[in-house]
Amino acid sequence: MSDTLKVTEIFHSIQGESTRAGERCVFVRLTACDLRCRWCDTEYAFTGGSPVAMDDILRRVDEYECPLVEITGGEPLLQPGTPELCRRLLAAGYEVLVETGGHRDTSVLPEGVSVILDMKCPGSGESDRNDYGNLDRLKAGDEVKFVIADRDDYEWARDRVRERDLTAIVPVHFSPVFGEMDPRELAEWILADRLGVRLQLQLHKHVWEPDARGV
Repeated sequence: MSDTLKVTEIFHSIQGESTRAGERCVFVRLTACDLRCRWCDTEYAFTGGSPVAMDDILRRVDEYECPLVEITGGEPLLQPGTPELCRRLLAAGYEVLVETGGHRDTSVLPEGVSVILDMKCPGSGESDRNDYGNLDRLKAGDEVKFVIADRDDYEWARDRVRERDLTAIVPVHFSPVFGEMDPRELAEWILADRLGVRLQLQLHKHVWEPDARGV
């Protein structure tokens, strides 16, 4: 296994999503993704990037003096070195989040990592890629996110939540596609159905410009 990963950016920002929203976090954004979600806001991470040794990644993370680290992408589980990077970060005392698209096997990640599982709704164009085994692997500390583009997406996500009783296992977030799905309308649907999910807005897009990088 290579001791390097292809990295698009490493930056210090406010966590914009999940139950950790609002907290300081260091983001390690890895390069490459094998999905092409219609509403993707990080297409710049599909290609390019630079090989960075794991020791250098840890050194750069250390510089921010922040206990929370998220490995994201792109799709971080495409790179075989990601589990080892997680192990090294955990050994260094960091709390580690991995945000993954829901189509790659999360069992490769070491114990102690919190998985943020981004299940793809039909509106993404990639819902047929979901690995439902990842829902069976959910554990304490993990979270699930559904990005909602319209009513069809909402009903699809609602049905997945109900059939697996997901909210009894982990926090579940319904996130409107920024600039496309009205958050108020999504909130009203959640209320009408008495659904035990959390409405999630992308906090960083309200603090900074929606297309800003590295924040």
